[in-house]
Amino acid sequence: MPKQAPPMPDDSSTLRAFGRLELVARADGPLSLDELTQLCGLPKPSVYRILGTLQRGGLVQREPAAKRYCIGARMSWLALEVMMRSPQRARRHAILQQLVAEIGETCNLTMLDGNEVLYLDRVETSSPVRVHLAAGSRVPLHCTASGKLFLSQLSDSQAATLLGPGPYRRFTENTITDPEELQKALRRIRSEGMGTDVGEFLEGSVAVSVPVTDAQGRVCATVAVHGPAPRVTLRSCMDFLPALRRAAAAMAGTMVPQAAAGPVTKIPAAKKPAKSRAAKPAPAATARRGSAAARA
Repeated sequence: MPKQAPPMPDDSSTLRAFGRLELVARADGPLSLDELTQLCGLPKPSVYRILGTLQRGGLVQREPAAKRYCIGARMSWLALEVMMRSPQRARRHAILQQLVAEIGETCNLTMLDGNEVLYLDRVETSSPVRVHLAAGSRVPLHCTASGKLFLSQLSDSQAATLLGPGPYRRFTENTITDPEELQKALRRIRSEGMGTDVGEFLEGSVAVSVPVTDAQGRVCATVAVHGPAPRVTLRSCMDFLPALRRAAAAMAGTMVPQAAAGPVTKIPAAKKPAKSRAAKPAPAATARRGSAAARA
């Protein structure tokens, strides 16, 4: 159950409804009517009436069996629109630009949207050889660095709900299609605090992602780097981790209301730019085992 939301003016029916919606949005899982009544301190009939209005508007939805309340499709759509067009967008883009200038490879900011990864923003490398995926693109969860990082933060049952029973869709020879094998990979990712993808979604591409956390320490986004092999390898990506984590920490500062975010702060630069060590492309087995050791 979420903690009670900070006090806010409650002198209108609109604000009271928004306060209840905020409680549902902040919860780790669906809430019952009794739980919401206890949290907001209003009479149960009033809470039920407010939830009914929000439900008719598509802002919350009620589970058919358990009769608990969770965020509705319209609210999820609105949240993504806010993130895509936030006043913080320029600040986030500047962070990605600085990151790309430091490591020399294409970098992305992604978020989880249903059972897909959404590219909120992206800055391309200056190299003519690159992996083309524009901002707004959606990619699968089970075979991408960011997707697997998001999945690693969920319980086995939550991940299974998003992915379905399996076997999962195969995109390349390296794609993990077996649910049990994927769970093993997710446990490793959870332990290492980074996601990896060596040719699992796109043939001949390598990617590494690190988490962006909110004020409660939850993973709300990822910062990822990817590029074509053999220029980019899993080993060379390990050299990028310090810069990726600095960028993720700076991104975390944009995930709070602008009034509380303070002035724009540049990512602390490393004393020397990270340089990639020459290495052969990691074999397919390494991609599945993720032998590299590394949440910002």
